[in-house]
Amino acid sequence: MAVTPATLLRRAVNPARHAGSPRTVLVVMCVGYFLVLLDVTIVNVALPEIGSRLGTDVGGLQWVVDGYALALAALMLTSGTAGDLYGHRRVVLCGLVVFGAGSLACGLAPGVPVLVAARVVQGIGAALLLSGTLAIISRAFPDDAARARAIGVWAGIGSLALPAGPLLGGALVDVVGWRSIFLLNVPIVAVALVWAAAVVQESREERARRLDVPGVLLGGLLLLATTYAFIEGGRAGAGAPQVLLAAAAALLAVPALAVPELRRGDDAMLPVSLLRRPAFDAANLTAGVMNLGTLGTLFVLTLFLQSVQHRSALIAGLVVVPLFAPLAVIAPFGGRITSRVGARLPAAAGLLVAAAGLALLVRAGAHTGYAVLLPAFLLWGVGMGFLTPAVVAAAIAAVPARRSGLVSAVNNTARQTGGAIGIAVAGAVAGPPTDGARFVRGFHAVALGAAGLYTAAAVLALAVLPGALLPVRRAGGEG
Repeated sequence: MAVTPATLLRRAVNPARHAGSPRTVLVVMCVGYFLVLLDVTIVNVALPEIGSRLGTDVGGLQWVVDGYALALAALMLTSGTAGDLYGHRRVVLCGLVVFGAGSLACGLAPGVPVLVAARVVQGIGAALLLSGTLAIISRAFPDDAARARAIGVWAGIGSLALPAGPLLGGALVDVVGWRSIFLLNVPIVAVALVWAAAVVQESREERARRLDVPGVLLGGLLLLATTYAFIEGGRAGAGAPQVLLAAAAALLAVPALAVPELRRGDDAMLPVSLLRRPAFDAANLTAGVMNLGTLGTLFVLTLFLQSVQHRSALIAGLVVVPLFAPLAVIAPFGGRITSRVGARLPAAAGLLVAAAGLALLVRAGAHTGYAVLLPAFLLWGVGMGFLTPAVVAAAIAAVPARRSGLVSAVNNTARQTGGAIGIAVAGAVAGPPTDGARFVRGFHAVALGAAGLYTAAAVLALAVLPGALLPVRRAGGEG
C-alpha cells in the first residue's frame, strides 16, 4: 500500500504501528545526531563573515556560539526525562521540528540579536535530539551485542561530524555565504522528520522520574549569568555594573538551586547521590575541562586563522582538519583500550598529549606557516581521541547500570557547560582580532591556560579515576 502524506502525518502524531527495521531506525537517528554535532563546529569558520556582515564584535560572536551551547547544556538533563515521560519518539520528532525551525530562523536572521535567539532555539532542538536518538537506538536493538555495535555506529557518525563541520562550513561560506550553513539543515531535517515519523515506534519508561522544572530554570539562570559575566566583562571591563550584577545573580543562583535539589532526592535534575561518588565527579569535571579548553581555544583559533593570518573560510576549515580527524579515527581504538585497562591511564595520557599540542600554539604568529601549526593540531587531536571515550566510560562505570542514561546526560551537560564557559572566557582574554598583536598574545594565553588545566586534570585522573572499569560497572547497589 502506498504511503501518502496524510498517512505520514497521522504517524507523526500517533505512535508508529509499522516500525521500520532496526537498521533503518539507526540510520535516521544517526542523521539527527550528525546534525547536532555538525552545528558545534560548522559555525566557527563562519564567525568572521558573520561579524563582518552583521556588524558585531567578538562579544556578539561569542553569543552566536554560546546561545546554542547554553540551551543544549541547560536542557540536556531533562530532555531524557521528558522522553521517559512522554515518549522518546515524540521527543525526537519535536526536536527535529524545533531544530529545523531554529536553523531556518538563523539563515534568515537580519541581525545578531535574532541570530542569537535562533541559535538558542536550535540548541533546544539539539538537546531533545541528543538524548532521544540514543534512547531509541537502545530500544531498537534489544540484543546486547547488536546494541553495542549500533551505538558504535552512532558514535562514529557523530565523530565524523566534527571534521566535516569546518570543511563543509568553509566551502559554503566561501561559495554561497554564511547563511547557507544554517539553511542547509532545513531540507535534511524535513526528510529526517518524515522518515522518523514513518519508521520509529514509540517507547517510554513505566517508572519515569518527574520533570524538575525549577531545577531547569535555576540551572539555566546560573549558566546564563556566568556566561554573561565573562562575555560582558571582556567587552566593558570586570567592574562594569552589568558584569557585577550578572556575577551576583550567578552566586545567588547556586544556593537557590542546591537547596530544592537536595529536597527532591532522586527526582532532582541531578540526584545528590551521584555526586557522592569521587570517580563520577572526577570524570565529569574532566569532561567539562576538556570542552572548556578545546572549544574556548578553537573559538580564538578560528578568528586567528582568518582575521590575523587572513586565510579564507575554506582554507581555515582545511587547516583544522588534522585537529578533528584523529578524534574520529582514534576514539574507537581509545574506547577498546579503556575497556581493557580502565579509564585512568587513557584519560591522563590523552590530557597530557593534548596539553602538549595546546602549548605548542604559543609558537603561532601572524606570519607563522602551517608546518608550525600542524604538530600542535595533531597532538591536540590525538589526545582528545584517547580522552573522550575514557571520561564517558569512567562516568558510566561509576554508577549502577540502571542509571546509565542519566549519567550519560550528566556527562554531556558537563561538556556543554564547560564549552560555553570556555568560549566566554577565551573571547574575553583574547579581545578583538582587529588589534592583531594584542589578540595573538591573548590567543597564546588562552592556549597555555587550557594546557595548564589539562595538566591539572591529568593529575586528578591519575589520583581518582578507576584503573579498571568492569568491576565497577557490575556494581549493583547505590553504595
